[in-house]
Amino acid sequence: MTNHDEVAAVRPLTLAWVSRHLKVGERIVRTEALHGGITAEMRRLTIGMRDGGTRDLVLRSFVDPFYVEHAEHSLNREAGALTLLAGTGVPAPELVAVDPTAAHCEYPSLLMTHLAGRTVLDDEGLETRVPVLARQLVAIHALRPVERPKEYVALTTADTVVTPKGADAAVWAAAIDVIRKPAPPYEGRFLHRDFQPGNVLFDVPPPSPAGPRITGVVDWAATSWGPADLDVAHCSTNLALLHGPAWGLRFAEAYEEAGGVLAAAASERLYWRVRDGLACSEEVQQVAQPWRKAGRTELTTRAVEERLDAYVTALMDALG
Repeated sequence: MTNHDEVAAVRPLTLAWVSRHLKVGERIVRTEALHGGITAEMRRLTIGMRDGGTRDLVLRSFVDPFYVEHAEHSLNREAGALTLLAGTGVPAPELVAVDPTAAHCEYPSLLMTHLAGRTVLDDEGLETRVPVLARQLVAIHALRPVERPKEYVALTTADTVVTPKGADAAVWAAAIDVIRKPAPPYEGRFLHRDFQPGNVLFDVPPPSPAGPRITGVVDWAATSWGPADLDVAHCSTNLALLHGPAWGLRFAEAYEEAGGVLAAAASERLYWRVRDGLACSEEVQQVAQPWRKAGRTELTTRAVEERLDAYVTALMDALG
């Protein structure tokens, strides 16, 4: 049965656009808001099929005026990445349609297949998930696309870092000095650029006895070409803020154990990991909010700031 109130939550022009990309005899029967995204509104669309069954699609729409101006670039990049990933073995959604300039929809939008599984942000079971995350990232970095994505963009500068309240000013000044230097030379790799637990879906509960299994990697809107260290650094920062600084340090080890190759010099590894940690200093509130919505209510902005401070300090102690 179609739930008309739920379906009406998707705007009329967008509904018509989605409908044009369905198979003959199919219709939208239900929609559900998906939580966790920062830049775009995400909805799962349940499609009624001719045989009486259903299948799911995901609609990403840029509705916030602050992000709409970047939507065309972001959606084109994601559409290109999803096209590239088809058939590679990396579990990514399949592209159905894209309207990057809102020529047909109320807002710039992308339609893709829905992947089974869910994000897992709990501390429990982390020691078994980290090696699985690392192996998946090694597989992503092994891709050699015919057409390279654009070069990575750094997300912070020495002058925009926000030192957390109560942090050791000398440690943070030293960390900021690290990223004043030019970026080290690197061998380019295909980067997800936002690979972290919030963008990875797992089988829940995990199939036994094989342990956790990744069913999907989502949000390919920032795919780039750059150093493997940058993706590793980003996931490390997120693990440190979600689960504690030790897990940020552990992820880089797990990546190498899985066959990944990082910068040879400690100073170069420090550069990339500190750069990503300091980038998070500017958006702690935005980072923490979806985690709280997902059930990690203890991760207040202040708690995440304290973990970030501890992680940056740990990096400077370990690699500085």
